[in-house]
Amino acid sequence: MVNSISKTVQNLIDEDLSLQDALQRDYANYSAIARMLIPKIKETTTTEINLESVITSVKRAKTNYTILQGKITKVVAGSDLNIRTDMAKMSVEKTKETLEKIRKTLATFQGDFLQVIEGNTIVTIISDLNSFNKISNIFEGKNVIDQNKNLATIIIRSPDEITATPGCVQAFYNALSRRHINIEETMSCYTETIIVLTMEDVSKAFAALTDLITQARTKTA
Repeated sequence: MVNSISKTVQNLIDEDLSLQDALQRDYANYSAIARMLIPKIKETTTTEINLESVITSVKRAKTNYTILQGKITKVVAGSDLNIRTDMAKMSVEKTKETLEKIRKTLATFQGDFLQVIEGNTIVTIISDLNSFNKISNIFEGKNVIDQNKNLATIIIRSPDEITATPGCVQAFYNALSRRHINIEETMSCYTETIIVLTMEDVSKAFAALTDLITQARTKTA
């Protein structure tokens, strides 16, 4: 019975990012969470449920949501953030013609920022807004699948150890997902993790990542 409750509690918390964030950041009220989960637990069992056993299960689940562990902590602690606003992206159909236009754009580009993400059927171009206005003119409307001019990027620069330390990039992503922040696009370039977000989310994202780095630095101090 106890094992069944623990598994159910674990599954319910796994599906709720807000609870994960509360547990990981130590501001969760275990009793309140347990009372909130009991009605959902009752949907999976006909056995009488004890509040104390649910509270115990919630406390055990907490250990599974610790982002900063082992070498990850050192890498995150050594990271710093840089924000670029006034960014834009365009997704175009991947054809020989569009790839040739992108190749020529890369060869002559003189703007501040340009990233190209190539998928199987789509190519996404991310650039500063001034450059974007010029780049967008080289593509015909029929090839353009999507575009957004209301974006910003957060560039996370980390120590060289990030290339050989599994879980570091996921730690950054988890910090954002727990705040319900959507990542528009993301890519890695050696020690830089680039995250593209809407302008509305960039301040929340910066705060979330700053909190994560501060926690890591506290642990390594």
